[in-house]
Amino acid sequence: MLSHLLHREGVESMVVERRSRDYVERRIRAGVLEQASTDLLKQSGVGKRLAKEGLPHDGIKLRFNGEEHRIDFRQLTGRGITVYGQQEVVKDLIQQRLADGGQISFDTEATAVEGVDSDHPRINYSRNGDQATLDCDFVAGCDGSHGVANRFPPPLEGEGGGHRVYERTYPFAWLGILARTPPATDELIYAYHEHGFALHSMRSPEISRLYLQVDAEETIDAWPQARIWDELRLRLAEPKLQPGEIIESGITPMRSVVTEPMQRGRLFLAGDAAHIVPATGAKGMNLALADVKILAEGLASWYRTKSRVLLDEYSDRCLRRVWRAEHFSAWMTALLHRDQAGDPFEHKLRLSYLRYITKSKAAATTLAENYVGFEGA
Repeated sequence: MLSHLLHREGVESMVVERRSRDYVERRIRAGVLEQASTDLLKQSGVGKRLAKEGLPHDGIKLRFNGEEHRIDFRQLTGRGITVYGQQEVVKDLIQQRLADGGQISFDTEATAVEGVDSDHPRINYSRNGDQATLDCDFVAGCDGSHGVANRFPPPLEGEGGGHRVYERTYPFAWLGILARTPPATDELIYAYHEHGFALHSMRSPEISRLYLQVDAEETIDAWPQARIWDELRLRLAEPKLQPGEIIESGITPMRSVVTEPMQRGRLFLAGDAAHIVPATGAKGMNLALADVKILAEGLASWYRTKSRVLLDEYSDRCLRRVWRAEHFSAWMTALLHRDQAGDPFEHKLRLSYLRYITKSKAAATTLAENYVGFEGA
């Protein structure tokens, strides 16, 4: 997305991608787009398929204690969300970049980022067993939490304490499946149950995405298909949910991570390289898109005027939104997940607060505003 936005500003860039094009386009990830993300994709010319195939949603359903309550985003905030798989966004962007003559080097592994405090940082990379170096004006580290970009060098002499990483690890994980079964409902279901959290989502009219809270140490081998479907039906209390072929399954740990600042010299971090949120709040992809929109503005300004004002503001502007999303994601996670000890007091507190959200317009609006995304956050 960053490369696409820069191209529209006449700025040349190169994308170094460790995986193959086929892997990148097939890997299933997030699927909820905030209004601002949808607008960005459409306004930048890569939203045709999104407009045709995306599934607009005006709310979500909360289920707990045998009850169902709908939170109407549109009525409460005037905005909604769109369900459209992250891999579909990636397909659209790759197709557009290649059509525009963009440089995307697949199967190419960046091994180090050097010289970020100089005027010409470098990316060392490996392709087909050959080692090479790419000289740059700037480097954008969009390579996730395990990439090389956020391995910052020690601070320069006279500098402060360098970068700080804020982190929280949760004692549970999400078991997720992608299944060939029609969605059992027209909106996302967030379910709180004595056995733990469950989520019913969708990718298309034929494909559903479903999640279960499991212990952090759990392995997928402990969850045969019959057990997965039984537990989903129990926690979701959804009689229309039909078992289908499981296309993909896996267990994802739940973490919160923020690196501050998100930049050093001529290196800028974006997306998961700078911050990770629990998936409960559906913020990961949206934060990444918001990051690169701000970064593209700063880089375009530098190439036009050689002014670093917007680039120097990049981290502070992004982190305001990031910490709001971190708070909301942690709040949603704590509200909807059963604690490991099964504390009956905590269970009753969660049920009370969930019912408060469904009875209080103010409480429901707080959830809705955060879920659809604050404008200008």
